[in-house]
Amino acid sequence: MTRLVRAEWTKLFTTRVWIGLLAGACVMAAGFAALLTAFAGETQNGQPGLPPVGDPVFEQLAFAVAADTAVLFLILGIIGMTQEYRHRTATPTFLTTPRRWRVVVAKLVAYALAAVPLALVVMAVAVLTVTVYAGARGAAPSFTGDNLEVLGRSGLVLVIYAVIGVGIGALLRNQVGAIVGALVYLFVVESIVASIGAISGAFKWMPGGAVEALTATAGGTPGFRGPDLLSAWQGGLLLLGYGLFAAFLGTVLAVRRDVV
Repeated sequence: MTRLVRAEWTKLFTTRVWIGLLAGACVMAAGFAALLTAFAGETQNGQPGLPPVGDPVFEQLAFAVAADTAVLFLILGIIGMTQEYRHRTATPTFLTTPRRWRVVVAKLVAYALAAVPLALVVMAVAVLTVTVYAGARGAAPSFTGDNLEVLGRSGLVLVIYAVIGVGIGALLRNQVGAIVGALVYLFVVESIVASIGAISGAFKWMPGGAVEALTATAGGTPGFRGPDLLSAWQGGLLLLGYGLFAAFLGTVLAVRRDVV
């Protein structure tokens, strides 16, 4: 298993895909952090908006901003699995390791571990951006236990989304279809469910609702969860459950289906 995991790392880091996705995640994290800081304390149509810099609520929201780049970690996991089918390397890969479940498990482990340093880089960029910008506005965020806990939860979201991506890739196999389907679900389906009152209660059981509960960013402000969101630990368990379910189902199908 160790050799398989190392082989997956070699496949990943000898291509430029991870560089592009990491660069994109860093740009997104920096951009979101900058926008958050720029509008902190501003009113919207005469109503209170985001809390001002220096406010504990603002600091937690700022430390959670890295989780907004989870979609790119999802794509990383999808590409890691579907590239075997897209580039026709699945056959030799499975012939080298006839027990296909070992290959899928190795990918899950490899991408989960690879996502850790990538997540640390993205979180560092987000925190650095907020620290410099908020500091220039007179109140750099402090590294309290609560703030670091939110930051750690954000990193956990990124790692789990990479695992979910591998599972989705094993399920669908078609790289373009898997990525487009994941994007439509995240940005269209979940938004529709959350916005329709009759079914909005289901949102808390979706991956997006689990992320908001875990990072405490419901409604854009941590600590102000809506009544239909889970607690942080429940959201974390739910999101982890999605990752494990996608991994299990993807492994089962990868073992049973023919390679074409």
